[in-house]
Amino acid sequence: MEWLKISTSTEIVRIAVDEIVYILADGNYCDLMLANGTSHKMTFQLHYFEEYFRKLRHNPFTRVGRSMIVNKRHIRVVNVPDRLIRFGGHTIDTRIPTLRMAKLGRESLQKLKNELNDYADRPEYN
Repeated sequence: MEWLKISTSTEIVRIAVDEIVYILADGNYCDLMLANGTSHKMTFQLHYFEEYFRKLRHNPFTRVGRSMIVNKRHIRVVNVPDRLIRFGGHTIDTRIPTLRMAKLGRESLQKLKNELNDYADRPEYN
């Protein structure tokens, strides 16, 4: 299992990569949404996480639009006309509505849909 390790001036945060559902940019901060429904506000911009995830052996993350990185392992539905992503699976707390969908641009969703088609064929995904 790979871990996201972030050290700040006051704490060290270790989060299993598989637990991250998505990361949402909020100015100079980012909110990490985890599968159990908890959220961590981090004082890093989105590009920091993008660079970190590129170093993973099996990188399940992709940037979707300007403000979001998603974990493809947690995506169950990409609906381009309705412009939404549904997250799910046995590890996701389905009582938390913010984990189930996110509105995004059509072009970003079409790109994500195409990536998921390719991603599902890779051995590390199965």
